[in-house]
Amino acid sequence: MSWGTELWDQFDNLEKHTQWGIDVLEKYIKFVKERTEIELSYAKQLRNLSKKYQPKKNSKEEEEYRYTSTRAFLATLNEMNDYAGQHEVISENMTSLITGELTRYVQELKQERKSHFHDGRKAQQHIETCWKQLEASKRRFERDCKEADRAQQYFEKMDADINVTKADVEKARQQAQLRHQMAEDSKAEYSSTLQKFNSEQHDHYYTHIPNIFQKIQEMEERRIVKIGESMKTFAEVDRQVIPIIGKCLDEITKAAESIDHKNDSQLVIEAFKSGFEPPGDIDFEDFTQPMKRTVSESSLSNSRGEGKSEPKFGGKSKGKLWPFIKKNKPPPPPPASASPSAVPNGPQSPKQQKEPLSHRFNEFMTSKPKIHCFRSLKRGLSLKLGAGPEDFSNLPPEQRRKKLQQKVDELNKDIQKEMDQRDALTKMKDVYIKNPQMGDAASVDHRLAELGQNIEKLRLEVQKFEGWLAEVEGRLPMRTEQPRRQSGLYEAQNTSAVNSCAQDRESPDGSYTEEQSQETEMKVPATDFDDEFDDEEPLPTIGTCKALYTFEGQNEGTISVAEGEMLYVIEEDKGDGWTRIRRNEDEEGYVPTSYVEVYLDKNAKGAMTYI
Repeated sequence: MSWGTELWDQFDNLEKHTQWGIDVLEKYIKFVKERTEIELSYAKQLRNLSKKYQPKKNSKEEEEYRYTSTRAFLATLNEMNDYAGQHEVISENMTSLITGELTRYVQELKQERKSHFHDGRKAQQHIETCWKQLEASKRRFERDCKEADRAQQYFEKMDADINVTKADVEKARQQAQLRHQMAEDSKAEYSSTLQKFNSEQHDHYYTHIPNIFQKIQEMEERRIVKIGESMKTFAEVDRQVIPIIGKCLDEITKAAESIDHKNDSQLVIEAFKSGFEPPGDIDFEDFTQPMKRTVSESSLSNSRGEGKSEPKFGGKSKGKLWPFIKKNKPPPPPPASASPSAVPNGPQSPKQQKEPLSHRFNEFMTSKPKIHCFRSLKRGLSLKLGAGPEDFSNLPPEQRRKKLQQKVDELNKDIQKEMDQRDALTKMKDVYIKNPQMGDAASVDHRLAELGQNIEKLRLEVQKFEGWLAEVEGRLPMRTEQPRRQSGLYEAQNTSAVNSCAQDRESPDGSYTEEQSQETEMKVPATDFDDEFDDEEPLPTIGTCKALYTFEGQNEGTISVAEGEMLYVIEEDKGDGWTRIRRNEDEEGYVPTSYVEVYLDKNAKGAMTYI
């Protein structure tokens, strides 16, 4: 079936149809473009989602990812990132293989269509011109024939009239002959024009138009094939990434299957095990006989808070009776005949027994006569909450052992790094000695001396922490003392000592040491103190810096520095171009990061706190 033979008279309709085909192609291109934008947007949202739930560096979340369930979740986040990358690949391939290709093809198609229909209009114009010439020749032949007929009639009339001279008759005869000759010429021209038009018309409808329409048909068929191929490519682009997406999903499944609930349970034990043994039975105390109560260091008397109610008969203790503070030795029980109200420090009423320790602690915090004393205590506590004692004595034995072991491992790694640097510099110095033209051997001596000093300091630190570790490891398996009751927060502090701002603390074995009493620790959220008092503790220094240029801090929150001045860094640049520094206890503020050269302290976080 050919458009040239079947649609020879449908030039205008073919022009409309081919334009519609181009519109369809452009619509499909627009559809693919929107699909690529959706894929890019989806990939971006997936990446943002994965990034949002990634653990933040140097945060508590990183510690949580030692559990298999959280590691599986982290693997899922990473695979989702790769999953998003495949959607970006889909977008890129569709853009290059479909959108770009079809856009170029549409431009070529428009030019080809324009050329074909231009040829068609030219052929139409040519046949119309031939038709006009034929009509003109026909009208001229008709006119000449009519004039020749009139001239013949006039001649015959003149020839029949006897009154007309011979000269007039001859003139009429010549005029008639002339008109007849003109009619014959017009007839010959009309015949020739007619033959030419018929030939042109035949060529037009059987040769030129079929050829043009055939080209248009081929063009339209190529367009249809092209859009079909593009649709196949559309599906193939998706199919190509299915194996990789399947691998991502397989990895997610593998991560889920790697979750070990037993292992996670064991990690919880390792994370929170205190090393203490459960408390023993409470001795029965008989108050029906006026006998002196014997207090043992292994009983609960040393660990129960002052003002606690007497134990109920039957040997059962109340839940969570681990005290926050130690109490003085209780007075002997009163005689059986005395009333509770008549005996000092006698048994408390049920209301007093049920009064929670937190309530009494809050009463202490809000007691105005003690606020001044508690301000100094709060300063020491906030510092402890931020860093903690160097020997981790605020932790239970098991947790302390782990922290000390971790610290020893970190120091050993730092020593190894320093030794590697020293070995490298030593080799460099040997090369300089053998080849002086490569560098001055004396230039590395200063650095070698620094490394030697650093290694010696680190080794001393290792020895110190190993001593503490040996002490803890030596005490853990040999614990024979009766365990003390304690709450979920590991605390030991005397209530009476708190009320008088003293800081005596009970050691894990029940004894009292003066050295430990100098570092009282209480795990109370810092916000509780900040709401009560307006004193703000200084931030710990995280390094030092040298001013490269002079800066005049005229705006609020800034600080002036002089070129070459050394200062403490208390807050790194958060991306806004400002670094927070401190000169002394009362002078701190922000300076442009580009104005200073920062030397961060990587070994000890919070150990350089300016006081």
